[in-house]
Amino acid sequence: MSQQENCPCGSSKSYIECCNSIHANPKNANSAEELMRSRYCAFVKLNIEFIYDTFHPNTRRFQSKKDIENWAKENKWMHLEVLKSTDTTVEFKAHYLDVNLDVKVHHEQSTFKRTQNCWFYLDGRILS
Repeated sequence: MSQQENCPCGSSKSYIECCNSIHANPKNANSAEELMRSRYCAFVKLNIEFIYDTFHPNTRRFQSKKDIENWAKENKWMHLEVLKSTDTTVEFKAHYLDVNLDVKVHHEQSTFKRTQNCWFYLDGRILS
């Protein structure tokens, strides 16, 4: 993917103008939605460290970098659809092709928490 192509998160901006600065420093996310979009983009770009590091410290210990990496690599991420966003929650659909090239949709309502001027992914509830 060229740095000038639209960012995978679904914005009309290039990656450099969008999620790149958040990937460089998660404190650059100004909202729960910005962090969620940058996490989706990190799945597309296989930025496993970013995904892991943006789990909230209270839930991070339950995560496995290897599991995150496997899930990110085994799927072909197609596009992100943000359905609803509040101050601390984001409902989204992440469209992807699974290992069998079947179209799948990960529909989730995620909860985020701001701690020490930084947004973190706290948890999510699968909706479909």
